[in-house]
Amino acid sequence: MRAVVIGASGGIGAALVEALRDEDAEVHAFARSFEGDRRIDVADEASVTAAASRVPAGVDLVFVATGLLHDDGRGPEKAWRELDADWLQRNFLVNSIGPALVAKHFLPLLPRDRRAVFAALSARVGSISDNKLGGWYGYRASKAALNQLIRTLAIEEKRRNPQSIVVALHPGTVDTGLSKPFQGNVQPGRLFTPDRAAVQLLDVLDGLKSGDSGRLFDWEGKEVAP
Repeated sequence: MRAVVIGASGGIGAALVEALRDEDAEVHAFARSFEGDRRIDVADEASVTAAASRVPAGVDLVFVATGLLHDDGRGPEKAWRELDADWLQRNFLVNSIGPALVAKHFLPLLPRDRRAVFAALSARVGSISDNKLGGWYGYRASKAALNQLIRTLAIEEKRRNPQSIVVALHPGTVDTGLSKPFQGNVQPGRLFTPDRAAVQLLDVLDGLKSGDSGRLFDWEGKEVAP
């Protein structure tokens, strides 16, 4: 198996790399914090293009494990009074546009004649029908946009390879820097280590069929409503 992990320096991304290598996969790992040929910045298309050029065609899995929830003292908005154009743009750039650019340059590396998977980390809060609490405007909206992008990519990719699977994944709450400020209300047993989350997500991918393409699934393999 040959795999690509984008965001391989993060908690989930690094765990995915290790889990895949434990299964004897050949893994091409990229992250913004890496140096040289292993560096990628999903917000910079030239960087994405360069990274894709260093991966041979015939990849079985591309996994985008990037995401933004808080940064430099900024976090998810609690009310509309906190809406800020720059912060909204930053959310969409990292959570929506970045994975779309990865798809643009990495989908051509997937085969046309066998099962191949493109997966991106999303979130249950990106579900419009599941929104009961409000708040978190930029994160919710950018993840909802990602889910729509995944759906659209899946439709087009199906024409190129009927066996392809393009999905978004909700990993649950994982003990990483992204979730650290928001772990207080997590139910017992529902705060996962990165290693456990990685295995759960890979198990979900292993169980998916081509007919599942374009959907959002949680860490238990259950579909999350749009």
